[in-house]
Amino acid sequence: MKENVHRPRKAYKNLEFLKGPDARLFRMMAEYLEPQSRFKHEKVRDTIVFFGSSRIKPRKNSLVVLRRIQAKISRVKRPTKKMLQALRDAHMQVQMSRYYEDTVELSRLLTQWCKKLNDSRRFVVCSGGGPGIMEAANRGAARANGKSVGLNISLPLEQYSNPYVSQELNFEFHYFFMRKFWFVYLAKALVIFPGGFGTLDELMEVLTLLQTAKIKKKMPVVIYGSEYWNKVLNFQEMVRHGVLSKEDLNLFKMIDSPKEAFAYLKQALTKYYLVT
Repeated sequence: MKENVHRPRKAYKNLEFLKGPDARLFRMMAEYLEPQSRFKHEKVRDTIVFFGSSRIKPRKNSLVVLRRIQAKISRVKRPTKKMLQALRDAHMQVQMSRYYEDTVELSRLLTQWCKKLNDSRRFVVCSGGGPGIMEAANRGAARANGKSVGLNISLPLEQYSNPYVSQELNFEFHYFFMRKFWFVYLAKALVIFPGGFGTLDELMEVLTLLQTAKIKKKMPVVIYGSEYWNKVLNFQEMVRHGVLSKEDLNLFKMIDSPKEAFAYLKQALTKYYLVT
């Protein structure tokens, strides 16, 4: 009778090893190869990437918060400084919510247009997969009955995928640099809505890659919302101080309406990638 022989675990089944520091390179490779395999399977050739704040909420939600605070203040004789600050913050949230609604509309228009192309997997809307502007981008694509990509990232404060990402194109990354790679590698256009540190990081990295010709493909970049961005970034002053050239300002276009952004992107993408 044959004795039972103990077989050691194969290396690729050793989870303790795979999660440890010695296997970091394999985890990096997995975050390159697994998305590549899924994009190939889903026949996604390229994307239009939306960047923007995770904190910007839909107008309806923002108005609910504002009215709740207004009602609370109306019941007291002398509002506290904290209550007045909350009121100012709520008014700003309502003001900023227009960017959520504009994101939904622009994403819808682009997805609707792309679905009419011979290859419906061209220029698929792609976001960071989370809330705020990211959610709005995926929501707009879903409103046009189209697919969209979500490139989520694991964070200490959990960020979960929004419900509008197509599940077969829903990704979760550990490494920021690999997530950024997939943002840029498939992108044929980028739209940058108002945002904070993360959005600024993504915007500046893309502009640097374009400026230094590390990105060689044609990639129209829309910076959306001049009222916000002209207060946050002063590109003209950077030119005046000699740290940018005037030509560098041609790397992007500032736009303020979904229809204008759609017309610009449609024209550019047609010119660069659809006309043979």
